[in-house]
Amino acid sequence: MVIDDLVVAPDTSLLETMRVIDRTGMEVALVADAERRLLAIATDGDIRRAIIAGQPLSVPILNIANRRFTAVGPEVSRQEALARMIERGFACLPVIDGEGRLIDLHTLTGTLVVTKSESWAVVMAGGKGERLGELTQAIPKPMLPIGDKPILERIVLHLAGHGIRRIFLSVNHYGRMIEDHFGDGRRWLVRIDYLWEERPLGTAGALGLLPEPPRAPLVVMNGDLLTAINISRLLAFHRAGEFAATMALREHKVQVPFGVAEVEGHRVARLVEKPSLHYRINAGIYVLSPAAVARVPRRQPCNMTDLIAGLLADQLPVGAYHMQETWNDIGLPDEFARAQRQG
Repeated sequence: MVIDDLVVAPDTSLLETMRVIDRTGMEVALVADAERRLLAIATDGDIRRAIIAGQPLSVPILNIANRRFTAVGPEVSRQEALARMIERGFACLPVIDGEGRLIDLHTLTGTLVVTKSESWAVVMAGGKGERLGELTQAIPKPMLPIGDKPILERIVLHLAGHGIRRIFLSVNHYGRMIEDHFGDGRRWLVRIDYLWEERPLGTAGALGLLPEPPRAPLVVMNGDLLTAINISRLLAFHRAGEFAATMALREHKVQVPFGVAEVEGHRVARLVEKPSLHYRINAGIYVLSPAAVARVPRRQPCNMTDLIAGLLADQLPVGAYHMQETWNDIGLPDEFARAQRQG
């Protein structure tokens, strides 16, 4: 189904609009003019109320549809749109351009935006966040608020926005606080389960607590990240490369504050004034094949770097996904304060 299947002209009859809604199963019709400008939204509820009020089935749909609808621009991410729909009880959220023309539609299930993914996700949320000092004395780092939401809730929404429907949260430190907040995940239209670490198991050891082996590539990420990484694209990259594992990498620039001499033997060959060094750093976001997950020992400590190193030692392919999207690791008080200002 495409979005045009939901669009009706303003003079479309109430009866024909009912047929459109029944045919698409989306419980909504979008009323747009010949220039594709969105004029109103008609829902099942609007139609029922019109029929109860005695409106004839021949009445133009524009007469009974809601003209005071909420829409967003294309700059609003799927994550933000999903959060607004959940908070305000919307079944859908149209996307319009600066001229009011319909260009897309967010739905709670993501039917027109994203396909439900077979992949699960594991979010490592059991760290103590000791580098943040007093900020994490009474609250786990992933639950620190950025704007009006905890970091971890933003991650859950982001994963849900890319079709991930089953999420495991690895918890230990203040884990009950996390469980009390998220419950079974139903509010975010996902299923959330908890991997309880009775003792620290490292950055990958919690994977050995999964109740069953994954049947599709598994997304693994740290629970203290603020990022807009395209999870769907990351998974597609992993599958296309037939990798055993894929690491998301982020460019990191180091500015040397001094002039640097390049030396050959006992002579200065050249001078470089305050050079910039560029590195690709580990972003703390991975995709693991089911076979790679099976390498993690049950209930034993294991670090992700050791798991990746083992794959490389056995000459198994590890993908390097060069992410371009925003990324912040909330590890120090200054970074948290900066994220709050931006959030």
